[in-house]
Amino acid sequence: MVSLNSVNSLQSAVAFAERKVQRDRDQVAQDEDQLQESRATLERDTQELNRTQQESRRAAAAATPTPTPPRLERAIEQRVPPDVLPKPPTVNTLGQTIGKLINVEA
Repeated sequence: MVSLNSVNSLQSAVAFAERKVQRDRDQVAQDEDQLQESRATLERDTQELNRTQQESRRAAAAATPTPTPPRLERAIEQRVPPDVLPKPPTVNTLGQTIGKLINVEA
């Protein structure tokens, strides 16, 4: 025969277990909500990072001047200033270049 004390004890244990299950369900629901918020924040942060990286790359590309290829037709047309060109050597009466004596005895 089941005593009243054991029935009360069982009812108490069942009530305790039901309260614990309910607390755990509430905690799971809170964790799910927090997880969804974290995923949404991560998605926004990822999009913002991508946008910032693209803007940074564009700014770096705009700041770096692109070198213009040399135009040879203009380089040929331009005359070299005479003061930049080397002076033609002067020759003395012996046919020697002044400043550079030619050794003909060797």
